[in-house]
Parts: sequence; C-alpha cells; structure tokens
Amino acid sequence: MVKKILLFVLLSFSVYAQNTLIHHDISATIKPSDSFIDVTDIITISDSQLIDGLNFKLHYALEVALNKMVTKLDSTVNAEDIGMDKDDVGAENALKLNVYQVNVPSGHSGELKLIVKYKGKIDSPIEQSDENYARGFSESPGIIWEKGVYLAGSTYWVPYFNDELITFNLTTTLPNDWKNVTVGKRTLDELKDNIHIDKWESPTPQEEVFLIAAQFNEYSFPMGAVTAYAFLRTPDEGLANKYLETTAQYMEMYRKLVGPFPYTKFALVENFWETGYGMPSFTLLGEKIIRFPFILHSSYPHELLHNWWGNSVYVDFETGNWCEGITVYMADHLIKEQRGQADEYRRATLQKYTNFVTPQSDFPINKFLSRHDSPSESVGYGKSSMFFHMLRQKVGDELFVKGFQNFNRTNKFKRASFDDIRIAIEEVTQQDFKWFFEQWIDRIGAPEIVLENVKVKQVRDFSNVTFSLKQIQDDDVFYLDVPVTVVTKNGIHTEVVEMNEKEVKYNISVIEKPLKLLIDPQFDLFRKLDPRETPPTFTKAYGADQTLIILPNEDSKDYQLYKEFSDLWIDGKEDKFTVESQDNVNKLPTGKAIMLLGIDNKFASVVNTAINEYGSEFLKDGIRYDKREIAYEDNSFFISIVNPNDLKAVITLLSIGNENAVEGLNRKLPHYGKYSYLAFSGSEPTNIDKGQWSVNNSPLAKNIDPSATDTEVKLETRKALATLAPIFSADRMMEVIEFLAADELKGRGIGTPEIDEAADYIAKKFEEYGLQTGSDDGTYFQKWTQDVLDKKNVRLKNVVGIIPGINHDLSEAVVISAHYDHLGFGWPDVRKGNEGKIHNGADDNASGIAVMLELAKTLGKTHKPTRTIIFIAFTAEEAGLVGSRYFANNYKMFPINKILANLNIDTVGRLFGRKLMVLNSNSAREWKFIFM
Repeated sequence: MVKKILLFVLLSFSVYAQNTLIHHDISATIKPSDSFIDVTDIITISDSQLIDGLNFKLHYALEVALNKMVTKLDSTVNAEDIGMDKDDVGAENALKLNVYQVNVPSGHSGELKLIVKYKGKIDSPIEQSDENYARGFSESPGIIWEKGVYLAGSTYWVPYFNDELITFNLTTTLPNDWKNVTVGKRTLDELKDNIHIDKWESPTPQEEVFLIAAQFNEYSFPMGAVTAYAFLRTPDEGLANKYLETTAQYMEMYRKLVGPFPYTKFALVENFWETGYGMPSFTLLGEKIIRFPFILHSSYPHELLHNWWGNSVYVDFETGNWCEGITVYMADHLIKEQRGQADEYRRATLQKYTNFVTPQSDFPINKFLSRHDSPSESVGYGKSSMFFHMLRQKVGDELFVKGFQNFNRTNKFKRASFDDIRIAIEEVTQQDFKWFFEQWIDRIGAPEIVLENVKVKQVRDFSNVTFSLKQIQDDDVFYLDVPVTVVTKNGIHTEVVEMNEKEVKYNISVIEKPLKLLIDPQFDLFRKLDPRETPPTFTKAYGADQTLIILPNEDSKDYQLYKEFSDLWIDGKEDKFTVESQDNVNKLPTGKAIMLLGIDNKFASVVNTAINEYGSEFLKDGIRYDKREIAYEDNSFFISIVNPNDLKAVITLLSIGNENAVEGLNRKLPHYGKYSYLAFSGSEPTNIDKGQWSVNNSPLAKNIDPSATDTEVKLETRKALATLAPIFSADRMMEVIEFLAADELKGRGIGTPEIDEAADYIAKKFEEYGLQTGSDDGTYFQKWTQDVLDKKNVRLKNVVGIIPGINHDLSEAVVISAHYDHLGFGWPDVRKGNEGKIHNGADDNASGIAVMLELAKTLGKTHKPTRTIIFIAFTAEEAGLVGSRYFANNYKMFPINKILANLNIDTVGRLFGRKLMVLNSNSAREWKFIFM
C-alpha cells in the first residue's frame, strides 16, 4: 500500500552508534518499457542481527537466485504497511510477498556479507485513494513504467528484515535520458555507453529505500551547505526557479526558527501521477499539483518542514504521532498568521472538530497514528496544532521557539515522543508542564464554554465588568487560560483569566466606558464551538451521522433530476441517509442534517428567511448573494443555514439549473466544505461564487452598551512566529537608487551623457535578468528626436524589455513602467534657491526604476505569463510624459490608440482588469501601494 502520509521515519544516530544496522549496497538496472528490474544487493549484517531464523521478505514477482545461504520459506504472506502510515492493510488489498531464510554458515562469527540477486516485473496499477479522494490523489505500491518509476518500502523491492532499520548506497542504471532520485546525497551522475548511471549514498539510518526515476529535467540552486533541486518531467525553467527560490526562502526561515537543515539537499520531484508525498530530503508531487500557484506557499513548505519534524526527529509511535500537529502549526498556521488570517484558520480548525468528532469517534492525541478520515484528521492535525498554539500562548513566543530548538537539537536522529517535547519546554522555561500535556494529549474531549450574568457597576472612576463562565461539557473540568477582551469607548482591554472550575465568576475593571465583552474572540482555546460562533457551512452537513434528503414530489418535472443526484450522493453511504419526497414530510425534523432539493421545495422559504439576515434572498428568476444576482437558468446553487429549530444542525438547499451538471456537482461539492453558499455555472459545472455568511450572534460576545451593536472591533493582529524573507531585495533596490541618484549622473537631465549612462545601466539589467529586446532594431532602445520645451532636436530614448507570454497578442500585454530621467540642474521653473544645483531624483523616479528592475529580475527567470509583460523605462516624463506618448503612438509591435500619459494611482486602478493593464510609478511609495 502506498504511503498516504507525507513523511517517513528514520532511526537515531545514537541507536546507530550502539547497534550496527543492516547495510544495503544496491545495484539496480531498470528497463522502464518492460517494467523490468534486475538487482544485486550486497547486504552487510552485523553480528548483533545474526539470530536464528533470520529471514527477509520480497515482492512476489521478483525471482531470487537461490543458493546455500538463501532458501525460500513461504509465498503466501501479505504485506504490511511500512513507514509512518501504521494502518493495517486488508488482506484483500495486500501485496503478496515471498519469504526467504538466511542460512548463516556454521561457526560464522562477526558481520555477515550476503549477496542477493533478483529480478522481475513490477507493474502494480495506479488506483484512486479513498482517503485522499478529496485531494484527487491516487496510489500504487510500486510501478515500473515507460512514464516513470516509483519504488518504495511498500513495494518490498529491497530485502526487508522486519522492522530493522538500514543504511544504503543505491547505484542505478537507466536509459540515457533518465535520472533517479532517492534519499541522501548523489555521488555519481554520468552518461556511459548510451546509459545513465547514478549513485546515491544514505549514511543515515532509514526505514525504506526509494527509487524514483523518469526522464527528468534537472535544475539546482546552491544554498551554502544545502542544495535545492527541481526534477521536472518537462522542461520548465520558470517553474523550477519558482520552487528553487521558494525553497531558499523557507529553508532560511525554518533554519532560524528550528535549526540547521538536517540533510545536504532538498528536491522537488515531479511524479507521473497525482501524489503529495514527503520523503527525507525530497518531496514527490503530481504534475497538476506542482503547477497550482497556491502550492508554493501551502503544501510545499509543509513538506519542507517535515524534514525537521518526522524526517530527522522521528516519531515514537508507541506514544502518538506528534509531528503532524507541530508541522501544521509551524507551516499551515504560520503562513496564515503571516497573512493576518490566523484567527479564521483556528476557527475553521475548531469548527471541523466540532462538526466531525463525536463521542463515538473521539480519541486522545496520543493514540493518533495517521489520518484516515475526518475525525482522525480533526484530532491528529487540528486538536494537536491547537495544543501547540495554547502551549505557545502559555510560555510566550521566545521560550516556545527556544523550547523547540532545544527539542530539535536534543532529539535529532532519535525517536521522540510528546514527553520529549515536554522535557525540552520545561528545560527552557523552568516550569512543570506535566499536567498540561496530560490534559490535552492523554485525555479525550474538549471544553464547551458559556458566558452568563454580564453586569457593569460604576465604582469611583472605574467600571467593573462582572460575568460568569461555565464549562457545560459532560466531562470533568478542563484547566483553561481564557482570553477576555473588554471593548471600551476609547480602546480595547485584554487579559487572560484562569478557569479551574466548571463555573467561575470574574471581575474586570476598566477606566473607559465598556461597550462589549468578548470571550476568546481570536479562538486561542481548543474547545467545541457553539453553533452561533461560526457561520453555517457544509462541513456540518457532511459530518452529520444522519441526513434527511427531501425530494420534490414524484409528479414534479424536476423529480427525476434530483432523484438522480440523490442516488449518486448517497451511493455507498446509504446507512447515513433517509430519502423522502416532500409530500411525506409534514415538518422539518431536529437532530439530523436536512438537504432540500429544488428551489420549489415547500420548505425552501425557511432557507430564504435565514439568508435574508445576510442581505441575500431568492428572486423570481435567480438568487441574490449580497449584491450579486445570479440567474437560475444554467446555474446551480448550494446554500447552508442553521436549522432554526435545532442550532446544532444545518439545512442545505441545492438548486440544479443544468441537468448535465448532476455528476459534476456530486464530484465537486465535497471539496467546498468550508463555505456557506456556492454558485456553479454550466454542465462542468464551474464555480462562479462562494462565501461564508457573517457571524452576528455569537453567545460569547455580549453588547454591554446597546449603542455598541454596530461597533466594529479590530483586535490587534498577533506578530507571526517567524517571517519569510522577501524575494524582493531592499539592498538590490537601494543599489539601483544610489547609482541613478548619484551626483555623478548630474540629475539625469534629457539630452545629456549622464542620461545615456542611466539608459545603458537599465538595458544591462534587462539583459542580465533575461528580458528580450523590445525595439524594432533588435536593441533595448527605442530612439527618436523631438523638441522638448526650449530645447530643439533632443535625442530621446525609451528602454524596453519583454517577457513573452503564452498569448503573443501584444494588444493584451501588461505594461510595467517608470521614468528614468530627472531635472538635471533644474528646469526653467526651478524653485528659487535651487538654481544650478543637482536635482538627484532619488524618489522621482530612481525608486520607481529600482522597483521595476526588481520585478523584472523576479519575473524574468521565474514567470511564464499568460500575457506578455513589457517593461519600459520612459524618458522625458518631466517634460509632459513625452516618452510614454511616443511609445503609445509609434511602437509598431504594440498598436495602442490611447496615450499612456498622466498615469496615477487612480488610473492604474481603473485600468486593472481591462485588456491593457499598465503599472506606472513616480515613487516607491506608490509602487508599494499598487502591489499590496
């Protein structure tokens, strides 16, 4: 079975030092077109491993050359999962294995050299993964194919000695245009006699040996002691450079946050089917996945971070899998925190737990091994990441970071547990956290908090706000540090109160008049949410144990359409659904989710009434979501609301406007669980609108003053745990500004040698950054002569560079521009006192050129745009934007009728979204505004 989890476990160096492991020196020749592999494995077994009955397992299709030292024992054994995914594999799906006995020569002592030769075809089909269906992932235990090779521990292609950990060297012989990637460092890479040979060495103990091969195009980027690689199946330097630059960014961030990278390389490897796997020192992503733009700053840093958590500090599975939670927290959550979206991310995490985890499906974090359904993900990823967030809140950012640096340093290449994390934190904080870990790691459940008895009393110059908090869960009390915010007339007062009993009364004094009281407004506590704290979303419906589907009447013209949808929707899950026509339902039930099918459903008015609160409604010919109206014809709608008779349940309504959209809706709707409303167009169907309803009635938010009902509360955004170094270089931009604004360039006046020097400088940068020349004469210079103010026949030039787009139609290009000239020693209208002085023009517009060149550098190497991008350094801007007029009217490759003159921030905003998009700047401040 292929790994569904994105990391694999190693053994510690300390264990390796104490017990010499089994070492494999593997030579493998692969013929992809025949699915064939021929292996010679020289195995070194330490004397500590030479026990009676020593045997190994191997893929059933691999024929072993038997001899006195290797005899066959069995051929009916089912494979077990290897690696981090510890779920049992059902016998019906298990790979069949052969078992071989190792016959140690009589009287042998010391380590044993065992040579095992075997060969055969490995071609297990690629099949859809049930657990990863929502992500579109497939899996195979191992395959050799003309499109690529995937061999892992799950393939049992290397002799497997039970749970013994190994070191290895792997030498692979492949067709001349193929390459292999595995764990470790490459020490040989050569073409010889029309074949390709490479060798990788992995001296750190491993659980399995990977062999990933294809006709790769290789790209690399050295980062000191570590090299970033990209192995792509099709040439794409732009895509490769995006990943290499992003690797360098996140590598540096995590080096500062956690510690040095534990390996000498990290590689992005493109797979020949859709996967999202993370291995020590590389990640294997599908061809579609790596081209999704959001992957670079979501899944990719997650996989990179796993090289610290799970792939070098290993998981002691006897005590629970800690590494997914901390990786989610330091990758997924951190990225949202950097964007100011951490509150919403935590709320969504709590909402998933609330919606999906029931008393029957709940379990403690220390029993989590891997994700296999929504409840296991909600505990092992969600609850665990919230645990680490609360730990951070308790100790503070500085000690939290020092604690995990200590944990990483102390446990690198060792198996580690939650207890080891606790010890590391206690060492840096000098506090006892045993109770805290036991409460959240060893215990099931979550607190449920209620706010009551809010009162205000004026005492001298203070207002005393009193209130009670209750924990209403059936379980025992959870010891909590509860964030409390009092919004006052002139500010916000925040403090943290201890809650060590099921009900506690509190008193908070503030000087200003109190307007609102908010309990845990930023969702810092792990807890079950009240339904009114979150918008009604589809996750609640998807997580329901029972759902009633209400169809139109059987004589309705749409009955067959919705019957077809419901049959597909419940297929394989019939025990969770009841289907009735609307005539058989007198009133909406409670205690279960309800799905209404058809806008004419007799209960649709309940949904319409509910969405009116959010400024939306059903219209005669369509639906209005806030201010957008969408017609029923050819469009489909899915809406979620809270059941007015059962706040813990939701009602959804589906309206299908295209009869050919049924299958597509069944396929796509499960992927949109976090939304409250959706709209799709056509038969595909294509999503055209989505969103969440607002939260208006949270029971943990109390308006103390009636006039505060509409008061907007902006809470302080917490500083991110770590920051990502920008791709744009401030030092590089300052270097440009210092050159252009230097006294030596004498203010870059038009018609001077100095402005020509500035133009040459910009052209050289365009060439260095890989931009194509943009003039008809094959240079970067667009030249002409004209009168400027009182100067006759002035020689002028624009500097033009191009990044060609997939769409070569230049009438739809994007123009990024700034002017590079300035006032020299002053124009005729020079201000009094400045006559004859150099006007350096640092902000007008050396700064604009600096930002434009930085964009050219970044996009020139990493961007393959849909539209062509044209970079223009204009001249004579200060003389009435002469250069931009000349470009607009005379640039033969770019037939634009409108003159690109007098651009400012307002016109840039209006031009965005039209066929011609122009970005122009007169100052660094304006550039910053445009690109926010």
